[in-house]
Amino acid sequence: MHKQLLGIDWGTSNRRAYLAGRDGKCLARHADDQGLLAVGGNFAASLASLRARMEVAPDVPVVMSGMVGSASGWQEVPYLDTSVPLTGLPSRLAPVRGHPGCFIVPGYCARDGAVDVMRGEETQLLGAVGRGLLDGWVVLPGTHSKWVYLRGGKVDQLVTYMTGELFSMLAAGGTLAALMACGLDDESAFGAGLQEARRARPLSNALFGVRARVVSNSMAAAQARSFVSGLLIGAEFVAAQGHADGAIDIIGSPALSARYEEAALHFGMPARVHDPDEVYLAALAYFFESL
Repeated sequence: MHKQLLGIDWGTSNRRAYLAGRDGKCLARHADDQGLLAVGGNFAASLASLRARMEVAPDVPVVMSGMVGSASGWQEVPYLDTSVPLTGLPSRLAPVRGHPGCFIVPGYCARDGAVDVMRGEETQLLGAVGRGLLDGWVVLPGTHSKWVYLRGGKVDQLVTYMTGELFSMLAAGGTLAALMACGLDDESAFGAGLQEARRARPLSNALFGVRARVVSNSMAAAQARSFVSGLLIGAEFVAAQGHADGAIDIIGSPALSARYEEAALHFGMPARVHDPDEVYLAALAYFFESL
């Protein structure tokens, strides 16, 4: 019977690791930028380095979630159908070939007319279920923001928005990049962006409107960054209106959760915020029994 477990949320750009005991306590944690893109395919060496840094014994099993299980990750793991409950994840861990004691959590693919997928968020959702969240909308903001409707501990609906990726791309190049580079956090501009999203204009038209506001002196250039943030996040909430009008639960970093909580308030949707570290540790408790 294993007394410890190393859980790794291994994404495209970043990696978070937690050494947990059977009692659910976090014994050590580490976060870095050694995501899929940084390791250059050498996942085994990267994991060995992480073990050494965290002083994790070689016989401690490892459960990994996220893009590490994608086609461009360590080993591709097929998606599960959403008929599989979240509590069924531990029995469907995929062993990493040639590396005993290492396992990857499969993601989910939803096929309800539209097709959508997730990798990594399912583990956080499992932790949320373990903490009593069985039904309702859960929002997991990030590079690809996920809106997941849970029904009886199963993924009933899944909708992904490329909000974070779009924001990064707009800030990195193109018409709005210079304006967004000079901006700081501005609550009023963020709120104005949320309000603009309510107008339900086509997003490409609303984004050009940001430039128009600045060049016409209707908005200061320093407000553009926060305005774009509000506009993109607001677009998610506009899309959710009609099927997610009640309370939502948010699982994300403190900074992103604060933004989404503010947006939820703006759209009249009560929000509860959950710490991503706590839900991940709650998920690890499920995996002990399957190893």
